[in-house]
Amino acid sequence: MGTATVDRVLNGRAHVSPQTRARVMAAIDELTQQEGQMSARGRRVFFDVVVEAPTRFSREVKRAAEEVLPGVSAAVIRPRFVLGEVMRDDEVLATVTRILKRGSQGVCLKLRDTPLMRAAIAELTAAGIPVVTLFTDIASPARLGYFGLENAAAGQVAAYLMDLSLPKGPGTILATQSNLGFLGEGARADAFAVALRQLRPELKIISATGGSGLPHDTAQDVMRVLRGVDDLVAVYSMGGGNRAIDQVLSNLGHAPHLFIAHDLDRENKDLLLSRCIQYVLHHDLHTDLRNAFHRLLRHHRLMPADTVDAPSNVQIITPANLPRETRRA
Repeated sequence: MGTATVDRVLNGRAHVSPQTRARVMAAIDELTQQEGQMSARGRRVFFDVVVEAPTRFSREVKRAAEEVLPGVSAAVIRPRFVLGEVMRDDEVLATVTRILKRGSQGVCLKLRDTPLMRAAIAELTAAGIPVVTLFTDIASPARLGYFGLENAAAGQVAAYLMDLSLPKGPGTILATQSNLGFLGEGARADAFAVALRQLRPELKIISATGGSGLPHDTAQDVMRVLRGVDDLVAVYSMGGGNRAIDQVLSNLGHAPHLFIAHDLDRENKDLLLSRCIQYVLHHDLHTDLRNAFHRLLRHHRLMPADTVDAPSNVQIITPANLPRETRRA
């Protein structure tokens, strides 16, 4: 992209395609963020953020991380992102090996809980690289902390909303998870089942798991478990793929009273505004990432001990209280 093209964009001149204009403005935004970081006083550190999630969610994580960095004045943080929709063991191992080789001042992980991942955290920690987990925990005593939603509380909130909103009587609830390896979703599912059993024992829960939140795989999994079901009254989606789930419900002739989802990504905002989803259980990614970065900086004694280590409380989002800025996102 030449300087003449940039000049035309900055001065609003003609003969510039919308795609080129968008690329120029995105590059300017990135440079502005970097300039804000470079103006900070302090040591330069590199943090690696490794996320296994559908692109719709990992995009939100990356954006939130980049937006909180200019406000971190204790150090100049350079984030390095590794984002994958599904990460195989060999990909995780290659990522960890690369981090060990080039060094890092901290690693933030959103990955499945596996023996390989627990061993990787131990290896990183032994090499002097601190590790925190984001949004879903990993059962490793070596990690510094977990930063994300209080997942068990979210499951209990979902059960409460089901009890509040559903008509009395029997029925079936579809509960979906992206992958059993994510401890966060497992905590949601377990707490939801226990609470719903206490509140509405006449309701039956069926589970669809393993679609990784990806549209095609999630749709196939949901179609499989809904065979023969004729009394579906609600959906609790813990792992995403909600547009695909909604389409399957429509194709099969299901019209549940209630659909509860997680996270304010762009897809869920649209579904919320179109009333396909009634509630989104959300947590502030900016706060979680800021607290995670602060915890890593505290480990290096670059910040005082004021980091918030407690998990985030769940926010109940409806079309009526959807944050105004997210309507335009």
